[in-house]
Amino acid sequence: MAVFFKILRFDPESDKRPRFQKYEVPVRKGMTLLEGLFYIQERVDGSIAFRASCRAGVCGSCGMLINDSFRLACETQIETLKRTEITLRPQPHLPIIKDLVVDLRPFWGKFKSVKPYLLARDQPPAKERPQSQAERVRINNVSDCILCANCYAACPISGTDDEYLGPQALLQANRFLADSRDGEGDMRMDIVEGENGVFRCHTAFACQKACPKDLDPSESIADIKRKITLRYLKRRR
Repeated sequence: MAVFFKILRFDPESDKRPRFQKYEVPVRKGMTLLEGLFYIQERVDGSIAFRASCRAGVCGSCGMLINDSFRLACETQIETLKRTEITLRPQPHLPIIKDLVVDLRPFWGKFKSVKPYLLARDQPPAKERPQSQAERVRINNVSDCILCANCYAACPISGTDDEYLGPQALLQANRFLADSRDGEGDMRMDIVEGENGVFRCHTAFACQKACPKDLDPSESIADIKRKITLRYLKRRR
């Protein structure tokens, strides 16, 4: 059995515009799209560019558009797509470096801006900051983000507003707002309540659909909106 990979090719240093190029890939049972890309790179066309690292759905490097759906190439088995031709595109809303490789600096900049690390007001303890099982459950789901940027690339607001923080950064903000060990909730809400924060979200749910780990950035955004609203009402009293 063989399928054709129809891959968007573009090198901004030499190409005037993007183009699609087809490659025939022999398929064996259980073969992933990432393995197909490596087959092309190693045996057919060494110039093709894509990102990959862990090959186990952990690092998020191989996020891309596969037949118009956001997926991880390493987790997508070719047979499950039931297509003789598979179209691969880079993540939209991000500049293309080459082929399926995009410039993630805008994404990382938004991630960094929400201070994605614990900020405690008290002095560091001798051993650790204890957290109960119930407190940990509050952040179990939001802690599973693998930073693949699929949600950012899928978001229609991120594609039209360069200053919007985006679903991944806002999910990360809520992860620390919900963490019992963090002591800077007000500062975090100040960061995300502005013009380019949570209230810029139009609740399109594209981020939820694009997440390969079944996280729900839209739920985190709604949760932050509730927290900001409650803070406002308390201050009005």
